[in-house]
Order: sequence, then C-alpha cells, then structure tokens
Amino acid sequence: MKKGVFLAILSGLLLSFSFPSCNLSILAWFGFLPLFFRLRNKSGLQDFLLAYICGVIFWGFTIYWLVHVTLLGTVILILYLSMYFGFFGLIFSFACLLPAACCLFFIPSSWVLLEYARSHLLTGFPWALIGFSQYKNLAVIQLADISGVWGISFLVVFFNAALYLIWRGKMKSRISLICGAILILSLAYGFYKLNRGSTCRTDKATVRVAVIQGNIPQYLKWDISARDFILNRYKELTFESAKNKPSLIIWPEASVPGILGEDEAVFEQVFSLARALNIDLLAGAVSRTRGNYFNSALFIDKSGEPVEIYHKLHLVPFGEFIPLKKTFPFLQTIAPIGDIQPGEEYTIFDKPAKFGVLICFEDLFPELSRRFVRNGAEFLVNITNDAWYKETSAAAQHFSASVFRAVENRVYLARAANTGISGFVDPWGRIISPVRDTGGKEIFVRGFSSAEICLPAGRSFYNRYGDIFILLCLLFDICVVIIRKLGVREYS
Repeated sequence: MKKGVFLAILSGLLLSFSFPSCNLSILAWFGFLPLFFRLRNKSGLQDFLLAYICGVIFWGFTIYWLVHVTLLGTVILILYLSMYFGFFGLIFSFACLLPAACCLFFIPSSWVLLEYARSHLLTGFPWALIGFSQYKNLAVIQLADISGVWGISFLVVFFNAALYLIWRGKMKSRISLICGAILILSLAYGFYKLNRGSTCRTDKATVRVAVIQGNIPQYLKWDISARDFILNRYKELTFESAKNKPSLIIWPEASVPGILGEDEAVFEQVFSLARALNIDLLAGAVSRTRGNYFNSALFIDKSGEPVEIYHKLHLVPFGEFIPLKKTFPFLQTIAPIGDIQPGEEYTIFDKPAKFGVLICFEDLFPELSRRFVRNGAEFLVNITNDAWYKETSAAAQHFSASVFRAVENRVYLARAANTGISGFVDPWGRIISPVRDTGGKEIFVRGFSSAEICLPAGRSFYNRYGDIFILLCLLFDICVVIIRKLGVREYS
C-alpha cells in the first residue's frame, strides 16, 4: 500500500507539473502511468483511495492559489474535485477486465465523461482539464475545432492507456497500428490546419483592437480614495493605446471604480474619454438595475454614449454568489463576496464588428463561446481580473482556456485582464502581442497591446454541432458495459 501511495502521489505531481507555471506539457502524456501501475488487481476501495490521493495531490498543487481568497473553500474544493479521480480509479479497474481494444478506448472516453460531468455539476468547474495542459502544443490542439477540448483530453489519456497496455504486453500488432494511426492522423490534421492558411473572409475584413492592462492592486479596486488614481491610470493607458488608431479599446473586468447607476460622476469621465478620443470603448463595470447588481461589460460608442450592456451569465460560486445559502446559511462564512445577479441574454455588440464578451471565468465554458458565435459574434472578448490570486500560476492556467475557445470556434479572441495575461489569440491558438514589460513579465505589469484581427469566413464543425464527441464517448461506454454484462471474455 505504501508503494501504491507513493506512485499515486507521483502521478498527481506529474500531471500538475504539466500545467502552468511549470508548463511541462509533455508530462501529461505519461503522467497517469504510475497510478495505472498500482491500480491493477486492487480492491474497489483501494482503487478509489489511491486515485483519490492522486487527485488531492494534483488539485492541491494546481489550485493552491485559491488560499489567497479562502482557505476553507480551497480545502473543500480540493476534496470535492478529487472525487472524480477516485471514480476514475474504479472505472480503470473495470476497464482492465475488458479486451485490450475496448480497454484502450474505454479508459480515455471515461476520463472525458468525468471531466464533462465536473464541468457541469454544481454549476461546473472546468478548470485544469487535461487537454488544457497542451495549450501551447499547436499541432495537437487543432483537433479542438471538431471535438472541443474534450478531444485533446481524450488523446492525452489515450496515449497513457496505450503505454500501459504495451507495458502489460496486451497490445497486439493490429491494435498497435490502430493506436499509432490515431495519433499520427491527429498530428497530421493539426499540421494541415496550421499550414492551410487564413480562415478570414474573402474580403479580408479586419478590425484593429486594443486591450488595456491596468494592474490595479485588488485592495485598491473598491477604495473610494483610490478612484482618481485608478481612472487616471486607465486614461493614461487608453490615450497611449489610441496612438495605434484602434477601432475598439477594451478595459478589464470591473475596471471602472464605481457602480453604474449610482456613481454618475465616475462614469461621465469614462464617457467623455471615449468622446475625446472618438473611439469605441468597452469597459468592465459593476452595474445596478432595478435594485440588483450585475457584473457587466459596458459598450460606449465614440460619441460618448453608453449604447449596450452585457450582464455576466455564469457567476462564480462563492465568488459572486453563495449556492444554497438559504438552505445552508453557514456557507456564507466560506468566502467574503458581494451579492451579484446573473444576466439573461447573450448580448452581441455590433461595433466595430459583431463580438461577444466572456466575463471572468466564462471563457472556461465552451458552450458560452459557441452560443455567442452562433448568434453572430465575429470575434470574442474576455475581460477578467485575476489580481485576487497574486503572482501565481492562476493567470496562465486561466489563459489556457481562452486559447481553446479561439481554436474551437476558429475566431480571434481579445483578452483584457487587470493584472494579466492580456493579449490576443488567433483562430489557430497562437498567442499574439501579449502585454509585457521590458523584462518579458506578463502578470502584475501595466501596459496595453493592439492587434489587427480578421473576421471569420464561416463556423467550425465544433461550433455548428457542439459536443458530439461527448455523445460518442457516452455511447461507446454504455455499449461496452452492456456487452460486458452479457458476457465478454476476461483477461488478467
């Protein structure tokens, strides 16, 4: 058992190190192996516990930065998320009783289904999906325009399963050829997409967009005495960015130090700025409507008029609302938060081109991005504030999701983050013009960046048809379980 615990811990570390800030993405391709070696022939309880330990280590080293917001909430979240690893341990043991060909596909498809469940249950937490670890591996992630990030997670776990079956001597030559063909075809598709050329409209329509990174410390954001300092910071950066003649300038989430509907003098300064520059401005702000508060994105046109507003749809549990707080009042002690209401509409802004806005961690949810693009958005914007988590790996882990939203929908994504990472992602997942200081530092620095982005010629397969890959994984697993119940030859 001691050796099993050691190997479970090793797997947890390897998988965690494949994510930022270590960014050793190659580790994910064999990070499950130590755990796999010890799950074989264990009891159900032992399988669950070993995999659960692996999960605790993985999540502890991956989302450690949440302690800057809530220690108790971090512990509870780690213990909850590790349950999915525990269930995977039970599923793996079942898979080992299947013929090699079924086992090879059952293991990754089951992992993907667990990730999908984690992304939707209890409001969803699709952070650190295994596929996200590959966000800089451009050839691999191109497949996301068909399968979404789920296909990349599948490939990574598929490779782990193949290595495990080779070690066990269960990979027959025919199965090995199928395995090799899948991996080669996936890479071939990726290189084809990367070298295919533009996905832009034939009229080569482009829009120049600028993003602002204010780098406002979290403790100052709602300090009334700091309002002038914050506004002057954003005005200075906005005037500088305007020299590049953008059609749209984007400020981060909740960047305006006031509440729309209450602090008119503060917002009049923002409106007059857009008017003075004669440039459209998108600003993150807290707004109040009919007594309710919203986390919003406010579009101000070049005449200085607030034209349209988007209210955030998917709120952060224990960050913007307390789930089940009426039933369990003690939950309000886990994290100090405001009282924010969710929006109801997928607002599409139509100047200087049609675009949709993802606020904070909304870029983690692929269905939101898909809906915006299906509703006509020609590029996506993510405005966020990760200042809560200080100089940790949180910002880079968050940014990895934005890369996949661009690839899945084959559109440009502009990102404005208070303390970083800010910049642009092209439709192939390339990171363009990130805000950096002279030393190359990307977080907790102030600055701006601008880029010329082209508008898409059409929609991707994933955008049109959604999570068909998830349905295929589910159908495959159901068929395997049914056939197994009807009596399939075991191997040991």
